[in-house]
Amino acid sequence: MVLCAARHPTVLIRSCVGSLCWKKSTVRFAAMSVQAVATKMAEVELKDVAGKGASPAISPLTPKAEEKKSENNSSSSSAAAVEPSPVTTAPNPVKMPQASAMKRPDPQQNGGEAFVNYDGTVAEAPRMKKIQFADQKQEFNKRPTKISRRSLSRSISQSSTDSYSSAASYTDSSDDETSPRDKQQKNSKGNADFCIKNIKQADFGRREIEIAEQEMPALMALRKRAQGEKPLAGAKIVGCTHITAQTAVLMETLSALGAQCRWAACNIYSTQNEVAAALAEGGFSVFAWKGESEDDFWWCIDRCVNVEGWQPNMILDDGGDLTHWIYKKYPNMFKKIKGIVEESVTGVHRLYQLSKAGKLCVPAMNVNDSVTKQKFDNLYCCRESILDGLKRTTDVMFGGKQVVVCGYGEVGKGCCAALKAMGSIVYVTEIDPICALQACMDGFRLVKLNEVIRQVDIVITCTGNKNVVVREYMDRMKNGCIVCNMGHSNTEIDVASLRTPELTWERVRSQVDHVIWPDGKRIVLLAEGRLLNLSCSTVPTFVLSITATTQALALIELYNAPEGRYKQDVYLLPKKMDEYVASLHLPTFDAHLTELSDEQAKYLGLNKNGPFKPNYYRY
Repeated sequence: MVLCAARHPTVLIRSCVGSLCWKKSTVRFAAMSVQAVATKMAEVELKDVAGKGASPAISPLTPKAEEKKSENNSSSSSAAAVEPSPVTTAPNPVKMPQASAMKRPDPQQNGGEAFVNYDGTVAEAPRMKKIQFADQKQEFNKRPTKISRRSLSRSISQSSTDSYSSAASYTDSSDDETSPRDKQQKNSKGNADFCIKNIKQADFGRREIEIAEQEMPALMALRKRAQGEKPLAGAKIVGCTHITAQTAVLMETLSALGAQCRWAACNIYSTQNEVAAALAEGGFSVFAWKGESEDDFWWCIDRCVNVEGWQPNMILDDGGDLTHWIYKKYPNMFKKIKGIVEESVTGVHRLYQLSKAGKLCVPAMNVNDSVTKQKFDNLYCCRESILDGLKRTTDVMFGGKQVVVCGYGEVGKGCCAALKAMGSIVYVTEIDPICALQACMDGFRLVKLNEVIRQVDIVITCTGNKNVVVREYMDRMKNGCIVCNMGHSNTEIDVASLRTPELTWERVRSQVDHVIWPDGKRIVLLAEGRLLNLSCSTVPTFVLSITATTQALALIELYNAPEGRYKQDVYLLPKKMDEYVASLHLPTFDAHLTELSDEQAKYLGLNKNGPFKPNYYRY
């Protein structure tokens, strides 16, 4: 406008002032005045150009025609820019003055804008469409009538359907609440000997397994080295472990070594549905899905064991539930079972009880107390996964928080180290004076739980015991205290005592519950007292490679052992085998072992190839 006013000062300024200032109370008139000014400008400019030798241009729209066009545009459903009228010029046209289109508000377009083109026409600017939701009347926090467990936990920030994480629960599921037990599903080959959430998720699960394979070098090496020998040919393994991408790599390795496998989950919350689908598509008999009920849990185990024409001869257990079920329901099966491999504190404790009572019918391998399991899975795995589980479920800030960790075994050590590094004030409870002294030497204050229960912000159990945190302690906890379990069993926190009429349970998201007292105080209970890291997050794949390789070697050892080598008792993995598992993982770090000379080996009384430590050595 300033440019045009400078070139045509008198007429334009008076017209603008008269129309936009003195007549601004009439909006429609102001719009007409703006358009009249634009038309006048165009006419004057075209006359100037024509006087310099250009051919006359087609006349622009009159104010009335322009007004009518503007009204039609404002009433249409979607705005579109008005095309400027074409300008015809002589064969040798004079160059038009170059200036950017001027922009001014258009009162007829609800605050929209109009552009004056170089030829003097007034064009409406494209308007942004207002986003309309399908149902604007629906409240944001209204719970849908049908919602899956994962949808509930991730209703606000939904990840892409093309990227799944190994997570706990990053597991996707459909909105169909029908129990998998009531569905008839088949894989692409027509096999229906499985029960999972949704076979259509198999492609996503396969991607998860492929990612896990990259971080499990020992299992992949074992698969290549022993595939030709088939050391598990004829083995029929029934398993009850966490069904994750890492377990899938183990199962496919056992299959490559010649074994037949049937599998159920050892935890009702830890199954990755897409991985279970990938295994079922690959021909494995898998009976598991995330969010099973207690009845579903035992039904799945029974489906693995009780099948016509197939009887297991090896057991791979995590927690002892599978062993317990066979012992209780099908004791005659132990006549053909060659051995049990157990990897958890709880399961090993059950095996020792059976052995002490003289009821253990077959040899059992205690993988949990092997060096590679204790030092790597229990310590390093929990050191990373405790933070992951708490962050995903509560978004808690660790700095300055007061945390009590019950138990200072390998799991407790890993949890304490991680929390201390994040700036938390960490207390430790312990019954063993040796572990207690270690906690003190590591800089943690050793307390009794009742001494700090009123002041701590987070309570973590990792003892493998029962009733570590009872109702009395939870009654005394501060408002907002987070309670979780890093041990295997769900017996450490007395969750049953919280299911009373005076207490209210409020589901916050998947695996996160508020338990509310009558006075309004609430605690945050994670995974209903079950294993936090595998229920609410994930664990490092590389560490699980160490444990899974140990399990595979234990199965091979028991299955191929000559009769009489192992009696009906519980055994530790041979030291030589522990060292072999560790050596398979060293190439990942480009690590180079130093070799003993003959003189050095003789001096130490060792074989140059190991084992390098006696069985009683504590790493």
